Amino acid sequence: MKYNSFAACALAVVLFAGCAKPQASTKAPVTDAARLREAAPTYAASVTAADLSKHLHILASDEYEGRDTGKKGQKMAAEYISREFREDGLVGPVQGGSNPYYQQFELEESQWGEGYITVNNQKFLMMQDFFVMGSPPYQAEQTVEVVFAGYGIDAPNYSDYAGLDVKGKMVVALAGEPKSSSGRYLISSTDKQSDWGRDYRKKREAATKHGAQSLLLVTGTTADEFVSLTQRYKAYSTHPAVSIKSSDTQATAAAMFISPVVGAALLNTTPDKMLAYASAVAKAGKPAPSTFTAVKDVTIKTERKSNPLPTENVLGFVEGSDKKDEVVVVTAHYDHVGVDPTLEGDQIFNGANDDGSGTVAVIELAEAFAQAKKDGFGPRRSILFMTVTGEEKGLLGSEYYSQNPVFPLANTVADVNIDMIGRMDYKYEKTNNSNYIYVIGSDKLSSELHRINEEANQKYVNLTLDYTYNDENDPNRFYYRSDHYNFAKHGIPIIFYFNGVHDDYHKPSDSVDKIIFESAEKAARLAFYTVWELANRDKRIVVDSNKK
Repeated sequence: MKYNSFAACALAVVLFAGCAKPQASTKAPVTDAARLREAAPTYAASVTAADLSKHLHILASDEYEGRDTGKKGQKMAAEYISREFREDGLVGPVQGGSNPYYQQFELEESQWGEGYITVNNQKFLMMQDFFVMGSPPYQAEQTVEVVFAGYGIDAPNYSDYAGLDVKGKMVVALAGEPKSSSGRYLISSTDKQSDWGRDYRKKREAATKHGAQSLLLVTGTTADEFVSLTQRYKAYSTHPAVSIKSSDTQATAAAMFISPVVGAALLNTTPDKMLAYASAVAKAGKPAPSTFTAVKDVTIKTERKSNPLPTENVLGFVEGSDKKDEVVVVTAHYDHVGVDPTLEGDQIFNGANDDGSGTVAVIELAEAFAQAKKDGFGPRRSILFMTVTGEEKGLLGSEYYSQNPVFPLANTVADVNIDMIGRMDYKYEKTNNSNYIYVIGSDKLSSELHRINEEANQKYVNLTLDYTYNDENDPNRFYYRSDHYNFAKHGIPIIFYFNGVHDDYHKPSDSVDKIIFESAEKAARLAFYTVWELANRDKRIVVDSNKK
């Protein structure tokens, strides 16, 4: 449920006062920024390796069965986290449910059924000749009209949709991005691809904008290359997928990756002639007229079977004093990937580092700020501590919160996100150096947030701040791969703390015994000091750039 004022939170406090220890202090709250800064080390010191270890040994134990979204272990973890929030004196701010610490919502777990495309009585099979991204509109067999749209691009300097009617039709387009005869990309006029070539979703958005029912992207230049490029989709397609149950009446064009053989069959040509379209574009330097006549007799079915999957974000709230209408959000995802019964030996993915480590850091920060409030040193701005569900399924819990915020996004000052701390990655293992943290996103929307973190680190923690993954051209694109991104895309400044990937990533071997708790303590304390400053400084941090 979406709230538009803090009155809702006040009501929640009244209704559920019995669910939490009173936060109020008998002392008048300190609102002087300098005095609060002086008090910070006292409460930072309560974030300890021993307490992080205590919580993680529980949440990442076999008993929690890998905390798979919507499953028993995730529910157990939600109960544990909410109980910690309640016992530490945080308020549950969610009204209307069975537990004021839970933001409950429904996901869908779905799996592919029968799927095919027939072209002139020739049948091509789903998960062999083509793969579907997202929910398609072809649950039952349909006859479709096919139209070719070049590369499927609709940019100011290059549009394949000019003069083309695709409404309600199946659009066939080439994957990638066109080049000029000199080998430079036509969209960027450089030797680097734009997002049109890197991210199929941009082409899907263009197809949707023009009213297409589906977008089929010809992937690879040969059958073998198609198999190689789509191998990961084949692996994913055999497992159930989880998504937010949509209530959107505006249909999004279904996106599919098809082999060159399928593309050529739909366009009534050969793969070689179809792919030669790239040469025509290079010669013209702009979209070239199509010489293909699409087949008329085309039917398609892409059946998907789904079941509801209820889940919940877990929220704990510390109300601020003189600036309580402004909110700092602290996040980590508490889900992991569950159990794989097909494995021999250990089948449980405990997810100690991913992201049990971030989850226990949030629990510890929440306790520290709640204690500070009891002592009269509570934050001036309110703080929402939120462990989110469904990150491993596509950042779903944070996406749901960003679409249904308990506190208005306009009042949200920043998101501080912690995902995978307390390990060494490949780079730092070489020198056995755990005294570092990758910092991602701190400068993308607010120069002040970046400076706050650097100053906190220099004054209190002295970790090596590594900005390798903050580079927009870094191929890992971690900025887009954790829950902070669902705040950043709404223009909310974010900072992401991360220790990098290791050999145990997404394996049963991601276990508690491999966590370096002293390292996790330092990373958590750096996050604490950054949150403390964000919550207590006189002025809200500025948003002075637009690198969403």
